[in-house]
Amino acid sequence: QVQLVESGGGLVQAGGSLRLSCASSGRFFSRYAMGWFRQAPGKEREFVAGINWTGLSSYYEDSVKGRFTISRDNAKNSVYLQMKSLKPEDPAVYSCAASAAGSAYDRYAYQYAYWGQGPQVTVSS
Repeated sequence: QVQLVESGGGLVQAGGSLRLSCASSGRFFSRYAMGWFRQAPGKEREFVAGINWTGLSSYYEDSVKGRFTISRDNAKNSVYLQMKSLKPEDPAVYSCAASAAGSAYDRYAYQYAYWGQGPQVTVSS
């Protein structure tokens, strides 16, 4: 069983930065591909970024490319999402997810077996 706990959400001005963290309690964190998803009110959950188990391969949704960076530290059982140049369209609940048999390119929710609760990210204009 893998439990994921995110932190780092909050309120930031447009153009600002936030760093989300996701810590895993599982013993085999390093074997999982990890992803970040977001869901805004009234919208479908969407893929944001993914990273493979080594951390050497990552993949981003087009709207966040160049602004967001996903990384991981397997020694700390953690994955991160550095968000820069935040825009008014970025606010959502952001959730991390773990995929036991996946890759950085898994962009669909069904490909991930474990999910965190997700912090709220709010961007003020």
